[in-house]
Amino acid sequence: MMANIHRMARWSALLGGALLTLLTLLVVLSVIGRSLSGMGLGPVPGDYELVEVGVGIAIFFFMPWCYLQGGHATVDLLYSFMSNGLQRFIRLLSDVLMLAVWLLLTWRLWEGLMDKLTNQETTFILQIPLWWGFAVCMIGAILGCITYFGHILMQLGLVQDDESLHASGPIGH
Repeated sequence: MMANIHRMARWSALLGGALLTLLTLLVVLSVIGRSLSGMGLGPVPGDYELVEVGVGIAIFFFMPWCYLQGGHATVDLLYSFMSNGLQRFIRLLSDVLMLAVWLLLTWRLWEGLMDKLTNQETTFILQIPLWWGFAVCMIGAILGCITYFGHILMQLGLVQDDESLHASGPIGH
């Protein structure tokens, strides 16, 4: 189970990285077009809209992999002086709380998706339906929920961990 979660999270992060690369190229082209407007070129129409939606999608796609690699910011001032049992409890508690946050975020994202779909809201310049961005972000949000849930099961001993999956260290600390 955890191997599949790791695989999905890694591919999700790679897709997010590819998207950010394309967005970077879009911004570069738009800036070059703006600077050469005297020569008949111009900015890429709707570049702000595309970057805004694309960065949101990329963030949702990065977060599960970031968590699995222990890439979140932590405050370890007192943590390293605590017993192993208390450290395990804190990791479990923080994962349960973060799963609650992810579930809340996913629920509100779903509500936003339904609102944008019902009202047929679009971006100003390109007239792209806003619900598309929400729908793609839902993929990352659901993967985030699955990732935290799987790791909680692993901490409780209900799912086997595979140490070979940890590329840059253990999850948490």
